[in-house]
Amino acid sequence: MNAELPTPTVPRVSVVVIGRNEGDRLVRCLESVSTMNRPAGGIEIIYVDSNSTDDSVERARELGATVIAVESKPPNPAAGRNAGWRAARGAFVLFLDGDTRLDPDFVNTALAEFKDDAIAVVWGNRREIHPENSIYNRVLDLDWISPAGVSDSCGGDAVIRRSVLETVRGFDERLMAGEVPELCRRMRELGHLIRRIDVPMTGHDFAMTGFGQYWKRARRTGYALAEISMRYRKTTLPLPEARENLIRGAIYVACIPGVIALSGLLQSFLPVGVLLVLFLALSLLTAFNARWKSAGFLTSLLYGMHVQFQQIPIFLGQLDFSRDVARGVRRARIEYK
Repeated sequence: MNAELPTPTVPRVSVVVIGRNEGDRLVRCLESVSTMNRPAGGIEIIYVDSNSTDDSVERARELGATVIAVESKPPNPAAGRNAGWRAARGAFVLFLDGDTRLDPDFVNTALAEFKDDAIAVVWGNRREIHPENSIYNRVLDLDWISPAGVSDSCGGDAVIRRSVLETVRGFDERLMAGEVPELCRRMRELGHLIRRIDVPMTGHDFAMTGFGQYWKRARRTGYALAEISMRYRKTTLPLPEARENLIRGAIYVACIPGVIALSGLLQSFLPVGVLLVLFLALSLLTAFNARWKSAGFLTSLLYGMHVQFQQIPIFLGQLDFSRDVARGVRRARIEYK
């Protein structure tokens, strides 16, 4: 009589890490996953690599991760996430970017939220690991902060029910960016809820040191915003922030050359000064409304200036998308690192 083969253990949680040329940051991420407080039922770790030219694949294997190589060109986060969850066996999938570090208690805390069957996604606080390294890290760190409770979307780090991913068929690989909020919209249309909990989730490393990186990231945001907005404009879940940016961005873009021209005609810097005062006033108002995000006045002020200024590259990103639609072309992913 033949002995029965042991039944493979099915992990409760599958951790899917996506990355490209992350180097030491990937090692830090995978080590944080390996050393977390594991849930009952255990975990599996899957690393999805997008055309890395460094030794990311070898280092991930050395750390015990199952490695999947995705050959999409240009690199596509949606394709990486899809490859990861489709290979996963867990009932819940934790998605992480390779430049993050997982809090050891987050997964167990998040799993407790899924007692409510309506919950499809749980996410927590992502914060910058090195906000002191640059003004961009310092300011964009506040972008990660949002109120706890039911939310419209989540970030790239989140725990998602695998059954819901199967129902909505995963992430849309046609999108250059914004694949996570787009996925959340489809989930919400089916009545699923996305819950943000006020606990540490991940540390993140923008490694953003130059204005060019900041500009490209904001312009990519605008492109994704326009693409998703066009898709949902006739649904019950439109994207009002896209229209708001078009109006505000257009005003800023029109005002700058107009004010410069007026200053030239009047041979006076007064119009430029008035524009700067208005910009500062709007920044101060934004900083005041977001004061709960930071205890520091200077950081809040810089954040307020960022919120106002980014309307320009986001607006230009929306124009980029409109131009590409008119020309019938698809743009390669805009990389800022």
